[in-house]
Amino acid sequence: MDRVQLALSNATQTHALEIGSGVLDKVPQVFKSQFPGKKAVVVAHAATWAVAGERVDTLLRQAGVETDASIVFKDADMHAEWKYIEQLDAKLSHTGAVAVAVGSGTINDITKLCSAHQGRPYMVVATAASMDGYVAFGASITRDGIKSTYKCAAPQAVVADVDVLATAPAGMTASGYADLMAKVPAGADWIVADVLGVEPIDPTPWNIVQGGLHDALSHPEACREGDPKALQALAEGLMLGGFAMQAYPASSRPASGAEHQISHMLNMDRFVMPDGQAPSHGFQVSIGTIVSLFFYEQLLHTDLSTLDIDALVMRWPSLEEQKEASLRMFRKSDFPTFAAGEIEAKYSSPEELRRHFEIMRDRQDELKSRLRQQLLTVPQAIGRLKAVGAPVHPRDIGLGREQMRATIIRSQQIRRRYTIFDVAVRMGTMEEWADRLMSSHFA
Repeated sequence: MDRVQLALSNATQTHALEIGSGVLDKVPQVFKSQFPGKKAVVVAHAATWAVAGERVDTLLRQAGVETDASIVFKDADMHAEWKYIEQLDAKLSHTGAVAVAVGSGTINDITKLCSAHQGRPYMVVATAASMDGYVAFGASITRDGIKSTYKCAAPQAVVADVDVLATAPAGMTASGYADLMAKVPAGADWIVADVLGVEPIDPTPWNIVQGGLHDALSHPEACREGDPKALQALAEGLMLGGFAMQAYPASSRPASGAEHQISHMLNMDRFVMPDGQAPSHGFQVSIGTIVSLFFYEQLLHTDLSTLDIDALVMRWPSLEEQKEASLRMFRKSDFPTFAAGEIEAKYSSPEELRRHFEIMRDRQDELKSRLRQQLLTVPQAIGRLKAVGAPVHPRDIGLGREQMRATIIRSQQIRRRYTIFDVAVRMGTMEEWADRLMSSHFA
């Protein structure tokens, strides 16, 4: 069984997936098989309407599918923000039609959550291999300055025509490639959590994501040039990341780690580039991936047998001390108490901390062997990301040195997931490793 079939057989919400050249023509067939007797309504942005939305609407009508007037957003700088949820909710509430989202991240997430609000399924026609969220179980929406994942079902069906994906701007493909590469350090984070007994690896979602990951990442130049074979491998890899999250319910652990926390932190800080636009999700995790890989290199270069466990446990702050420090760190933000809750959720007691350090010391060879097998080196990652056109330095997205360093330090606090950042904090090396990165690759 190949990875796509494995993914579909374990998916709890998505039942149909078509990826390949010319599969746009299969949209009516997929719609009829998944939603027999239902009306359709195409949801798109003006740009994706021109690329594929109008064609999808025409194909559905020609195939005899009853369709409502399409919903086309026209804001040039449209992001997954709550105001668009309210707008689409208002329109979908007046129809019983099944939404057919034609677009990528923003259109998909908005349609996903609004369809859930209406208590009905939906399908998506992908227009770019730009991120892994097409078949993810939740929607990432920014509301009141905080980007959160809202629980809602993944699409029941997905169609991704490689010929359409090839027309996407090169930056969107580069963004998708970077999001796929993020699964490398994310997998390392899960390995660490597994070895320490924090969160055991579930082999099914692990194999769905990691099984062919390095192969899919092996042709960055071809992805940049729009090579159909490379784009299909990229699109499949991104879809599989979402499927893995369906196979591992209620968690993005199989596809997301410390590198994504960098992205979440930038979004929560409302970071924008000099042109006033926010960097794409993939470009944010491109920088985050380099941060995470660098931290892993520091861990691999550390002789864990020499850890002074007694001293590390003795200086470990209490939960109340950590929460107070978090409140001070975020007191001027839009979310002053949010991080303190995440810190509490993942706090390790002194006894747990000692046990984790003892495992790291006693199983050092096993841990490092598994990590080396999983990881790319920082130079390898930088070379591939450059080749595909993704950013490799904070300045590539207009991020200054002070904000980059602060983003790294603060990112550890905003998610309860155990990652390399938590290892660094517990070892007392978080700031030291961040400074080393800022004076080397990010100099």
